[in-house]
Amino acid sequence: MRTVYLGTSPFAAAVLRLLAASDHRPALVVTRPDAPHGRGRRLAAPPVADAARELGIEVDQPESVNAPDARGRIAAADPETVCVCAFGALIKEPLLSEHPMLNVHPSLLPRWRGAAPIERAIAAGDERTGVAIMRPVAELDAGPVCLQAAETIGPDDDFGSLSARLEVLAGHLLARALDERPPFRAQPGEGVTFAPKITPAERELRPEEGAVALGRRVRALNPHVGTHVTVDGGERLGVLRARAQTGDPDAPATGELRARGEHLLLGTPDGTLDLLEVRPAGGRPMDAASYLRGRGAGLAATG
Repeated sequence: MRTVYLGTSPFAAAVLRLLAASDHRPALVVTRPDAPHGRGRRLAAPPVADAARELGIEVDQPESVNAPDARGRIAAADPETVCVCAFGALIKEPLLSEHPMLNVHPSLLPRWRGAAPIERAIAAGDERTGVAIMRPVAELDAGPVCLQAAETIGPDDDFGSLSARLEVLAGHLLARALDERPPFRAQPGEGVTFAPKITPAERELRPEEGAVALGRRVRALNPHVGTHVTVDGGERLGVLRARAQTGDPDAPATGELRARGEHLLLGTPDGTLDLLEVRPAGGRPMDAASYLRGRGAGLAATG
């Protein structure tokens, strides 16, 4: 089937590679303009643009995909279906109605409509998530669904491990939808939840939120966004891996960051958060034991 692909993120780039290897290789890839990236804020292409160029697929990077010239370039590719995955900008009328469209969304709709469904599923403690193939409509992720498949969320899954499995599932499910053209069914009205974009404030691990919630947050936001705790003296200590523990009779007080042997423990109201892997400001990732050897045991968390 002749397709055009709209996407931007690393997740969308992985799905593009799988789609390009199928019988539905896109004739055109549309993505967002280059944008500042990283500490140096250097201009960089979106992951989907890099993937498309490696695959030898024509790339368009309009300021707005809804503008007449961008819509014209999509129409000139004569797609039988426009495939959308993590594009990162609203698709509006008349583009929504100009071509048949399939949207790839990494959740079991109607749960977790929105920009950060993988992160929100992990942070909420969901035991499973999945991928839905749906028809985009004006309301965010509310369109009818033609295919869904579930994926278990393991107790040690972080964003990186879970998204890698969902990328593969999404690529195969999208190709299947293009092959089989299954019927669409409206999403149920019950069970709707929303997955807003992660805010900078959510990256800070505040002890009062509890060890269980913070442990999930660390898994949800690593390795791509990152989490941190502020230690005595104002140092921002990155937290890459952590484990929640309950029932510790010698747990640190809420807000206290204590060294115990080779462990770095953060006290919270419902238990202890064991910081397994950290990154000092401007430093490299290291296990807690290495950090403690360099820093010493006189620590206290703030906030």
